[in-house]
Amino acid sequence: MNLKLSHISSIENKTLQITGSKSETNRLLILQALYPSIKIENVSNSDDSELMQKALLSNELIVDIHHAGTAMRFLTAYFAVKDGRETVLTGSKRMQERPIKILVDALRQLGCKISYEKQEGYPPIRIQGTKPIANQVELQANVSSQYISALMLIAGSLPNGLVITLKGKVTSVPYINMTLSLLKDVGVKGTFEDNVITIQPNNTNLNKNVVVESDWSSASYFYSIIALSDNAEVTIGSYKQESYQGDSSLADIYKHLGVKTTFGQNSITLTKSNVATKFPEELNLSNSPDIAQTIVVTCFGLGIGCYLTGLHTLKIKETDRLEALKAEIEKLGGQVTITQDSLRLEPMTLLNKDISIATYNDHRMAMAFAPLALRTDLFIEDANVVSKSYPDFWSDLKKLGFKVS
Repeated sequence: MNLKLSHISSIENKTLQITGSKSETNRLLILQALYPSIKIENVSNSDDSELMQKALLSNELIVDIHHAGTAMRFLTAYFAVKDGRETVLTGSKRMQERPIKILVDALRQLGCKISYEKQEGYPPIRIQGTKPIANQVELQANVSSQYISALMLIAGSLPNGLVITLKGKVTSVPYINMTLSLLKDVGVKGTFEDNVITIQPNNTNLNKNVVVESDWSSASYFYSIIALSDNAEVTIGSYKQESYQGDSSLADIYKHLGVKTTFGQNSITLTKSNVATKFPEELNLSNSPDIAQTIVVTCFGLGIGCYLTGLHTLKIKETDRLEALKAEIEKLGGQVTITQDSLRLEPMTLLNKDISIATYNDHRMAMAFAPLALRTDLFIEDANVVSKSYPDFWSDLKKLGFKVS
């Protein structure tokens, strides 16, 4: 489905409820599968979380998780310790191009039995479930945090727990801390000190009720909308000031782009502010790479430049997000330079009209570019891709007064 977003001059002040965080939900679903007495509220209605739930309930040999990258990593670890269960874990064509070797090698260190069905290092993989006795594993610290979180999530169910030693400089620390915090919330004890993560074994029932906070990366699109508007206010829930999500750094970053964040009881109110400060000369997003696309598009819409670093993980997401951003912004008249881990946007005021934005099977491409309808008419190709993380996105935009056809 292709959508046309017609230029609008202003938005309506509204209150919106955002679906639960995909990142938190998927972690908690794995923990619930390991400890069935856990109850979860405000579960994400994203495709990824629905695919995760379906996979965890499946008794089939072949489990297909389509585009769900988090599910691929978390389920690799989960099925690897499902003693006596054989599983072939596969996904979409793009998923079969996304590396899994680092996690497989780490699980093999523990004694797990995993082999590749096609290309070495990539899905699909065949997993012979076992119950590892080993409790020590080492891996590089700069890998995707999802590999590390996958190991952390299964650690409490292992007979001797797990000690994960990270070698080098750790990236994506907030995602590791999120996993650790959620483990503690359900009753699994662990620490993260000096590049060593230690998770204690826990083989008791965990009668816990956990409420999932709404997704901060989904909130980023409303930060962008407020930044690009002349005078607007939007309240979105459910959010908390002491968030586990690294993307909550949006509140500080968008001060520089003219957005004030006010925390309520269980929500945030975003207000247009005319006291925007100078945007940082360099912004390191290694702790929150998922908001990079939104920030770049906001800056482009405002006609200001930006230099973002710490983006090395964006090249192995649903698409190569750096190449995709460069291609689509240049269609609109912008100028972008990328490296393996950075992006520089030159300050520009020109936005070409009626440009069709390709989304590359990437939900964040569709949603990041949508706020530009406050500046120009544009088309979003394959707009249904938003269902991966935020199925209600287009209907929520309509509530704000966006013309979507």
